[in-house]
Amino acid sequence: MGKIINGYIMPHPPIIVPGVGKGRELEAAATVAAVKKAASEISKDKPTTIVLSSPHAPCFSDHAYISDAPRLVGSLAAFDSPEPSLDFENNLELVSAIVEKARIAGISAGGLSNRVKEEYGIPEALDHGAMVPLYFISQALKEFKLVHISTPFLSNSELYKLGKCIAAAVAVSGERVVYVASGDMSHRLTKGAPGGYHPQGHIYDEDLISKLKAADVAGILDIETSFMEVAGECGTRSIMMMLGAMDGHPLETDIYSYEGPFGVGYLVAKIQPGETDLDVDILGTHYKNKIVTMDTLRQNESDCVKLARQTLETYIKEHRRMAIPQWLPQSFLDQQAGVFVSLKKDGKLRGCIGTIGPTQKSIAGEIIHNAISAGTQDPRFEAVKAEELPELVYSVDILGNPEKIESMAQLDPKRYGVIVSLGARRGLLLPNLEGIETPQAQVEIALQKAGISQLEDYEMERFEVVRYH
Repeated sequence: MGKIINGYIMPHPPIIVPGVGKGRELEAAATVAAVKKAASEISKDKPTTIVLSSPHAPCFSDHAYISDAPRLVGSLAAFDSPEPSLDFENNLELVSAIVEKARIAGISAGGLSNRVKEEYGIPEALDHGAMVPLYFISQALKEFKLVHISTPFLSNSELYKLGKCIAAAVAVSGERVVYVASGDMSHRLTKGAPGGYHPQGHIYDEDLISKLKAADVAGILDIETSFMEVAGECGTRSIMMMLGAMDGHPLETDIYSYEGPFGVGYLVAKIQPGETDLDVDILGTHYKNKIVTMDTLRQNESDCVKLARQTLETYIKEHRRMAIPQWLPQSFLDQQAGVFVSLKKDGKLRGCIGTIGPTQKSIAGEIIHNAISAGTQDPRFEAVKAEELPELVYSVDILGNPEKIESMAQLDPKRYGVIVSLGARRGLLLPNLEGIETPQAQVEIALQKAGISQLEDYEMERFEVVRYH
């Protein structure tokens, strides 16, 4: 019977590899020492196979990519370092077992056709998220097979389930497996950081490390996607998968190091699973927490959000458009305005449709019309299914009248939304959106939505909104 011996969290900055860093790796001396320690511990674990999940492998929103090439080969040549070049045997039997277990769990997983690889420009080589940890591991351990898997943009609970599928496949494989979760923490720790500075970066890293130390797996699964996005991290999904692979075991965490010398958080840690504990139900706890959270939201939702929610639920379940209820405040019944309705699921956008100006006889009618459109007509998403309705979080923005502005200096992305226009082309971006910190970023996105070049002579308007939750 196969077994996952230990798990390791390892960062992947190419600069810590001497051939890339060319001396600058000394600025991350604590990280280098810690990854060498982790590699030494992995050698002592004597794994026959290493399962490595990387956020820089091809990542999809509905498919877990697992390389099915016979040999897994890579280098850091893209970082001006011809060495090292690494070559591993892919454990194809274990890959097939993981794919099958994932299929049974309702998760799409596996390799990609040559046509898809060509269409999306997907390389065969190992990505740097895999290469950096493997560079250090290979110095301490010479003989092992490899499984290389991406960290798909699934919900937290689905990532955890994917990890459980990996564990189930390992259990029937007869392999001694070490799981390596490749990933960096926040990329926004300093003003010169790759993602730019954000105060939530440090807070995010401290929160995640605290939860790891406490083995608070349910708490990690409860982390909001919006918090992850603001922090600009790339390792949490990998960690969630690894924790899923250790489901049913008490965990002991040993933090080897944490630092952020280049504005990016580098965490090195060992996660050791104890003996099986059948009383542990992490996913059950996670789902209970979600139910409590959703119940609280429903009890405290505004009239606008209640109307949007009831509208979409009625339309999806009963295939009819509900009438305007009379319990709404009179202002929503006899006033007009542009309205945007946004839907989120597991912290990720699930639909957003709106109108810049009024198209219905009342604000209430505008909400009803746009709630149905947000759930069924947003071209970026499939229509909402009935089973998704209990998981949706709604917000409603009622727009004020736009006013023309002459320059970006008159914008404040926290207070004002922006409309850009050139002829029939118009693009709008709401205010106070996560990750939009500057007028330049706000206008750039609005221009992209409108299909207008930054070099064209476009006009700008700003507007305020009242946002309801």
